[in-house]
Amino acid sequence: MLRLVGGPRVPRRLLSRIFQYRVPLLILLLAAIAEVYLHTRKYEVRQPRKELDVPFATSCQVPDLDAPRENAALIMLARNSDLENALRSIVSIEKRFNQWYHYPVVFLNDEPWDEEFIETMRETVSGEARFEVIPQEEWTFPSWMDKDLAKANIAEQGRKGILYAGMETYHHMCRFFSGKFYTLSALSDYKWYWRIEPDVEFYCSITYDPFVEMAKNNKLYGFTISLAEEPATCPTLFRHIADWKESHHIRTTELWKAIIAPSWMPWPLRSLMSLFRHRDKHGDGWSLCHYWSNFEIANLDFFRGHGYQSLYQHLDRAGGFYHERWGDAAVHSLALAMLLDSEKVHHFEDLGYRHDWFYQCPANALDGQLPDSELLGKPSPKVAPEVQGGIGCRCECEGTKTRNYDSYCINKLKQPNTSKKLGVLKWVKNWK
Repeated sequence: MLRLVGGPRVPRRLLSRIFQYRVPLLILLLAAIAEVYLHTRKYEVRQPRKELDVPFATSCQVPDLDAPRENAALIMLARNSDLENALRSIVSIEKRFNQWYHYPVVFLNDEPWDEEFIETMRETVSGEARFEVIPQEEWTFPSWMDKDLAKANIAEQGRKGILYAGMETYHHMCRFFSGKFYTLSALSDYKWYWRIEPDVEFYCSITYDPFVEMAKNNKLYGFTISLAEEPATCPTLFRHIADWKESHHIRTTELWKAIIAPSWMPWPLRSLMSLFRHRDKHGDGWSLCHYWSNFEIANLDFFRGHGYQSLYQHLDRAGGFYHERWGDAAVHSLALAMLLDSEKVHHFEDLGYRHDWFYQCPANALDGQLPDSELLGKPSPKVAPEVQGGIGCRCECEGTKTRNYDSYCINKLKQPNTSKKLGVLKWVKNWK
């Protein structure tokens, strides 16, 4: 008998057999390594031939007051009790953007509006202010669902401390923004929307029209911040979407590759990974990366379309909006990654924005602040210093830190040489 250092005794016969089959075992090991390498290469994001996500502006512009507008609206979901926070958001977006462009603001509520809320917002919004009540059937459990079971699951999620998951109305909100929002009759006249929530701030002047630029550049969805989803909120969401993708024979886009964390287990052991959360049936995982949907500028027709609505109906029937706490941000992001090419998605890196404790705020463009513009007026003393390579317009960032969330996890597919000109390499092949 032999004893391995620090280990148990190993029979000579076993060592002899291992040594005898060393060549086949080595070949098997190399084959497994090669197979894993080829598998992970399938999810390597292809570098584009050209820059796909150039900022729409890299300094202040003189707002074109007479230019045609897009068929668009700013949308806010709020309650009467949100008046103070909603007013803060509207004052901010009016100051930074809408005072020049006068887009309508549509306020949505699942309850009737108070006159105080209506009067306050009408005095604040420079364009039309509309106040809509969400139909009751759009803000409740699906008719086919066992409500008692759903409520029991919501209560259990709350006991487990899953973020917001113990609040029934939060589940209604996530389901609403995942699908019913887009088919509201109150929004049927619009093609574009800009989602704004109570208690957000805009740090930079937005002197161009984002709706016009999105349409001109053939973009369908715009965001400011992306980050990882809370894992406990949606353990089976990715599996449902991945299964739907495979059953409908949808091709794999570069954006889809960018959110996949391919398994390093060799075939056939890889399929065993499907037993874990956030994995498809082949064992590959989702990075949990998603666009933060409290800010989004997007084309309503995409979300009203057959592809997205078919996916939403599939997810709704799965029951995860209540039996788990599937968030609309995660649903939007996975659907976009599956159904859109990279060039259709735009990161508004030139916009300063805050929600909760996350914010982004770019450095101000050097010699690009138009201090003598009569339309823009004199810059505030709070405007941050101009920086070589900055792209912001009169951004008023708190302190000296220009961004507390200086990266995002869904790739923009930037060309490296172009990204360096902007001061940071943003092309990401994969993130986990």
